[in-house]
Amino acid sequence: MADAARLLPLLGVFLVLLPILWRPAESAEADTAVGGVYLFTVWIVLIVAALFLSRLLSAPHTQDTSGDEEPR
Repeated sequence: MADAARLLPLLGVFLVLLPILWRPAESAEADTAVGGVYLFTVWIVLIVAALFLSRLLSAPHTQDTSGDEEPR
């Protein structure tokens, strides 16, 4: 999970810069509505993913100590 948290910003940069590779619309006017909806959707998904990862990383880890070994 820690590795996923480290890679989340890189994924975010890739997804935010992805519209640069889109083909321009056939019309002369810029197609900003689709790009705006895409960017806000990516933003919300990244926030939810960061929330999910932070909850998983902050959860206490439990270990099974029922074996013969004593804790150090």
